[in-house]
Amino acid sequence: MSCGRGASASDPRRSALPAGPGRRTQGLRREELAALAGVSVDYVVRLEQGRATHPSGQMLGALATALRLTEAERDHLFRVAGSAPPPRGLVPRHITPGVQRLVDRLTDVPLAVFTAAHDLLLWNALWAAFDGDPLRRTGLERNVVWRHFTQGHEGIAWDAVHDEEFARDLVADLRSASGRYPADRSLADLVARLRRDSPEFERRWDSAHIAEHRSSRKRVRTAVGEIEVDCDVLSVPGSDLRVVVYTVAPGTPDADRLDLLRVTGLQDLAPLHA
Repeated sequence: MSCGRGASASDPRRSALPAGPGRRTQGLRREELAALAGVSVDYVVRLEQGRATHPSGQMLGALATALRLTEAERDHLFRVAGSAPPPRGLVPRHITPGVQRLVDRLTDVPLAVFTAAHDLLLWNALWAAFDGDPLRRTGLERNVVWRHFTQGHEGIAWDAVHDEEFARDLVADLRSASGRYPADRSLADLVARLRRDSPEFERRWDSAHIAEHRSSRKRVRTAVGEIEVDCDVLSVPGSDLRVVVYTVAPGTPDADRLDLLRVTGLQDLAPLHA
């Protein structure tokens, strides 16, 4: 069975943007592409006119994500821009169109996408209201392993058993990723800094524990009070991304609080990516 492409990669409907009545252009407007990619409209114009020479890999990656390109289409974009596509030996960071659509559609639960090294890449507005706005964090502050072993988990309550399991699984995940992506300098630097700055991480690093990614339950302090959630980690075949989803039992006070947070906590938030 084949999967058809349907609407074009630059269709506003695929970018969570309203098409609007009387819209003359079928694709994204410059302003929309600029907003989705996190660049200025002037830069998009200069790209179109060939005046923005040698765009960075980070910039090209942001454009590929904004345009919902597949890996093959992303690689073609890099080559057309005169850059080598991202090496296959690095931790994948490309958001596939299917994962982007998943984040666009599942707006009623906190949901975020992470790399195999636990770097936060993409999140929906409810995740930001629930876990804190990721835009206020930069660099290592967006890495779950770094935050856990250097800052703890303030605002999250779970028992000692789960705390131990979570810490072991994080280290095991990072060990596994290091084995799959030995050429990734950023990953190697993260591990080196953790081993230097966290005695607990260093103690666990040489163990042979294998991560199991169990479903877990925890209480999280939010702007509308504590909410008990079930946390599930979903793997994306072929991309090595992880989708983390928080859900609550229906008909409970926790569900009521999440509904309240959905109303009051999203006024200034929108789906965003790093």
